[in-house]
Amino acid sequence: MGRTSDAREKIISAAQSLIELRGYSALGVAEICKTAGVPKGSFYYFFESKEALALAVLDEHWAGQRREWTRVLYGDAAPLDRLRQLFEETEASQRAGQQSCGTVSGCLFGNLTLELSNQTESIRLRLQEIFDAQVDMVESVVAEARDRGEVTVADTREAARSVVAQLEGQVLFAKLYNNASRLSALWANCLALLGVGTPQEAAAEV
Repeated sequence: MGRTSDAREKIISAAQSLIELRGYSALGVAEICKTAGVPKGSFYYFFESKEALALAVLDEHWAGQRREWTRVLYGDAAPLDRLRQLFEETEASQRAGQQSCGTVSGCLFGNLTLELSNQTESIRLRLQEIFDAQVDMVESVVAEARDRGEVTVADTREAARSVVAQLEGQVLFAKLYNNASRLSALWANCLALLGVGTPQEAAAEV
């Protein structure tokens, strides 16, 4: 049983790495299995199709990211400090990836949204669920900041959606230009979206 479970995780891990490197459409089951070091029979034991594997990759990646977002966004710091920490950790992660492999990998969810959202309905729906969950988490922090009088937004849901969208967009630009320093603008952009003002003004208010 241990070997069986390990094979599934190897397939998911290999698929994620290959998707981040080359995208989903160009991959074949044989290449995934070769990279994972498992026979093709193991693939079809766990996954009925490449699409089913892609959904498993999304779920696995979101489970890990959700744990990190929960740690940061539901921590003990002031709400704006939690948002800033989220952006800082996002930038640090992309910088680390660039130093490791020479390129900015971007966001797996964003990459697959661009590649597959108008082709594969099941993947589109799963990505939509993930981004909605991200907006939920950010909205809870924005609402708390508004209750404390630290932000001036009227609609916390739309504000949270804008924050997540600009985070995703800046990561996309970092990937496009292969330059993680594009992410340095995240915090200032977030403050502008929330009606806070300059980072210096926000620091004085917190």
